[in-house]
Amino acid sequence: QVQLVESGGGLVQAGGSLRLSCAASGSISSIIGMGWSRQTPGKQRELVASITSSGSSNYADSVKGRFTISRDNAKNTVYLEMNSLKPEDTAVYYCSADVVITGIPHRFWGQGTQVTVSS
Repeated sequence: QVQLVESGGGLVQAGGSLRLSCAASGSISSIIGMGWSRQTPGKQRELVASITSSGSSNYADSVKGRFTISRDNAKNTVYLEMNSLKPEDTAVYYCSADVVITGIPHRFWGQGTQVTVSS
C-alpha cells in the first residue's frame, strides 16, 4: 500500500504559477512511477505529467513547456511546477503512484487538491 498526500493548490490569476507537492508513504520502494492528473466536473481524469523511478518524464501536449514534474527521492515527494497558468488549467489535481505487487500493477491516488485559475 502507498499513501499519497497532495498540497499546494489554490487560487491564482492567469499567467501566474503554483507548485503542487505530493508526499508518499508506505511501500515506497515498490513505486515504479508517479504522476499528476487533473479532472473537471463531467470530464474524464487526464494525465498531465508523469515521471519514472529513473527520472524520465512525459507531459500532455496541453501543458508542455509550462509544467515541470520532478521528484525528491530523499523526501519521497513529487512536485508539479505550473507556470503560465491558464483558466483552462482549473481542475482538481490528483497525484498517483504506480506499484507492482506480486507481478500485478496497481495505481494509488491521493485525495486531490483544487487549482483555480482566474482570468
